[in-house]
Amino acid sequence: MAKGKASTIFFCQNCGYESTKWMGQCPGCKEWNTFVEETVRAGGGKSGGGSAGSGERPEPCLLSEVAVREESKLLTGMRELDRVLGGGIVQGSLTLVGGDPGIGKSTLLLQVCRNLSQDGRSVLYISGEESLVQIKMRADRIGSFNDGMQLLCETNLGNIEDVIRRRKPAVVIIDSIQTMFNDNVSAAPGSVSQVRESTGVLLQLAKGLGVSVFIVGHVTKEGTVAGPRVLEHMVDTVLYFEGDRYASYRILRGVKNRFGSTNEIGVFEMREQGLAEVANASEYMLAGRPEHASGSVVACTMEGTRPLLIEIQALVCHSNFGIPRRQATGTDFNRVNLLMAVLEKRSGVQLAGCDAYVNITGGMKIAEPAVDLGIVLAILSSFRNQALNPRLIAFGEVGLSGEVRAVSMARQRVAEAAKLGFEICVLPWVSAKEIESRPEDKAANETGEGRMQIIGVKTVQDAIDRLF
Repeated sequence: MAKGKASTIFFCQNCGYESTKWMGQCPGCKEWNTFVEETVRAGGGKSGGGSAGSGERPEPCLLSEVAVREESKLLTGMRELDRVLGGGIVQGSLTLVGGDPGIGKSTLLLQVCRNLSQDGRSVLYISGEESLVQIKMRADRIGSFNDGMQLLCETNLGNIEDVIRRRKPAVVIIDSIQTMFNDNVSAAPGSVSQVRESTGVLLQLAKGLGVSVFIVGHVTKEGTVAGPRVLEHMVDTVLYFEGDRYASYRILRGVKNRFGSTNEIGVFEMREQGLAEVANASEYMLAGRPEHASGSVVACTMEGTRPLLIEIQALVCHSNFGIPRRQATGTDFNRVNLLMAVLEKRSGVQLAGCDAYVNITGGMKIAEPAVDLGIVLAILSSFRNQALNPRLIAFGEVGLSGEVRAVSMARQRVAEAAKLGFEICVLPWVSAKEIESRPEDKAANETGEGRMQIIGVKTVQDAIDRLF
């Protein structure tokens, strides 16, 4: 094939697998109907390493010779973001930020640029979607910027690479990766090959120059970053900005982090001046909670190393249809059906003819089994139309035999509940014995303003007998 001649290649949008013909199922990831056709040129589209033709041979070094400095991490000036990143921005890292349109990705990164520039850092904000005037109008709402903040409206990756190599900023923002195009790839911007090759160039710049790069990625209707799944494998950190665009709260969740723990979250509130940090997320999530209302129970879940109190609401009523309606918002629908079956089988609660609606307030999406006991108590409270103590909190995993199983980090959950003024904690018997066996925990739960009554339960029926 002559150099420069166009050819057709099929790419898998999920994993980036290449094929010369279309296939219904991808051999790489086993997903169906993920292949798309793109035109590429032979000899182009190859963004190889810069040392390939330089004649220099790379040599390995000893692990003991590598020095790790404390100043390798830059603080963003936003504690919630620093927590999710694992303590700050790592020098030479590549971070992917995804989220729905209008959720606040650009606003968050613009605030980070403002904080870093005020600390004397050189920041380059590259936009392929907005003009300089549009960025300036949005920046004026956030606050004042100094000369450390540089703007560039460009989509040609070759020009962007040249600017980064000449200016050598500390942090670069790419908004967004779907608008960038590489001259070596003949496909349209936003295609699988363009996104992959553009990210590869940015990865080489980040590692070679020690520049920290943030790239904004659009998401699909399924909630994942648009483009090949290999994009998430190439970057060091993947952050998802979640929440209802019409609500005031925003949740930043880390799903991949090579420099810190995953599943950490940061909570923000969207205001007129931009995003404001929510220091006490539990108190924020419980704001406006109705007291002495049936079907309302507070549970504690762990987001990374952070305990978070959430309200679980349930509404159970007799159904007028042949098949009762069940609905779950913020938690697994099948898990709710399973817990209702456990209640009916192990405790004799007749729920077969009832509609049931379960909601996790605040827009949170919880998958941790530790909220099982809270869901069970909320359903039973609504079914019996009997309100529980508003100062009560419950957590624990419920098994198919009706047993309440132990959960991790029970002491941190109890401490968070005591800090917010809760007085009764219903938890697995094993976790309760562990807390009571530690003298410092027992003393903290029995004295002072944070006095907490610990109720350990072995089964769901045991919890029902103690509370109803």
